[in-house]
Amino acid sequence: MKLWQKISLLTAAILLISMVVYGGITVYETSNYNIRQTSSAASRQVRATAYALGQSLENAATEEMSDTARKAYLQFLLRRYSSRDYMLLQDWQLAANTTNFELTGNRLEQFDSYEPVAAFQQKNGRHLMIVGQKIPLSDSKNTSYQLLLVRDISEIYNNVLTQIGMFLIILGAIVAVAINAVFWMIRRMLKPLRDLRETAGAISQGQLDRRVRVRSNDEVGALSVSFNQMADQIEYQMEELAQVSERRKQLLGSLAHELKTPMTSIIGYSDTLLHVRINEEQQKKALTHINNECRRLERLSGKMMNLLELYNNETIHMEKHPVSQLIGKVAELEKYHLKEQGITLETRSDDTVLLMDMDLMESLLVNLIDNAMKASKEGDTIYVEAVGTCILVEDHGRGIPAEEIPKITEAFYMVDKSRSKKAGGIGLGLALCTQIVKLHGAKMEIKSKPGVGTQIRVIFSEEQ
Repeated sequence: MKLWQKISLLTAAILLISMVVYGGITVYETSNYNIRQTSSAASRQVRATAYALGQSLENAATEEMSDTARKAYLQFLLRRYSSRDYMLLQDWQLAANTTNFELTGNRLEQFDSYEPVAAFQQKNGRHLMIVGQKIPLSDSKNTSYQLLLVRDISEIYNNVLTQIGMFLIILGAIVAVAINAVFWMIRRMLKPLRDLRETAGAISQGQLDRRVRVRSNDEVGALSVSFNQMADQIEYQMEELAQVSERRKQLLGSLAHELKTPMTSIIGYSDTLLHVRINEEQQKKALTHINNECRRLERLSGKMMNLLELYNNETIHMEKHPVSQLIGKVAELEKYHLKEQGITLETRSDDTVLLMDMDLMESLLVNLIDNAMKASKEGDTIYVEAVGTCILVEDHGRGIPAEEIPKITEAFYMVDKSRSKKAGGIGLGLALCTQIVKLHGAKMEIKSKPGVGTQIRVIFSEEQ
């Protein structure tokens, strides 16, 4: 059963039960009120009639009359002072009767009171009300009289049944209208949930651009907003995954291409060593070439592993570090390499503290300095400067043509392949730097001019 059906049936059941309880109580209280009013009016009538009969009985010498005369007299008095609804008892025995009923039962002691007492009976399918009391007489009378009013109140109960019937008809009509109204309103109210279900199904089928229309500001509307935000995040993450997957695919394709050249060279020289007689100098040259290509493959695999690890950035540890400490450590690492190339490194930094992964930032600066060294010649100077949230690496080497700058951060891309390979380059340095910068929420700006040099700025967010 669907949710809207459950809610509708539950609402209808609660409405039905509430109306039945309310209607039952109303009918019950109304019937009781009518009976109480009828009983109260009858009690007043009995009290007045009993008083009048008492006055007449006080003045009559009923004890001296014969039984026949006394009964005729009492019948006369009863008809004189009352309607056709009374019975008169003498010492609890029927003395006169103007009703169409007979005295039955032996529960007359309940009327042994000078105040009217009401009792109710059901006889031959009719509801009877009996109101009775003792007739007040002086102590000089040796006999007692009781007056009973017997009235058929079946009409009251018939009216109750009529009211119940009318109530059931009205209840049925109200419940039918209410159920239809509730069904319609709940279906309308739950329409956003159906939209949510359909949209969720569409998203699960790959339609990531589907969104739910927000129809209200209530809880369902808030749920729709949250769902759309979740869908936006899912779409963004799927796009990120697609981009990562595409980058890895391109990376692997480029890797396969880059591996082909050194592997071909290694196979060629090894075949020469295995199958061709060559002198010692040629053997040494071949082995040296094989050694260089193997080292290049080693560097290539190391860079690839680093780059792949950056795509899976679960091991990144961001902490606050002084930039001066980072630059000092990198300068110490590059000291001997710079000395071999005859290149000077000048550094300057302030007291800025940045949130960073120290190992990754070391790798970034080492790669940028290595690239600057490859572009420089002996006697040149490389500048590393850190001021505020900006780290600058600058050289005055060959420079990069303007049309090449957008491409140099791609994996395996090299502006001058022949010179880069001679310098030991594999075209992954700036790709690594780009990913490291991205992980730090920073941006990298590259300015370069052939024959003048290159400036690379890593700019961190101001909200550090």
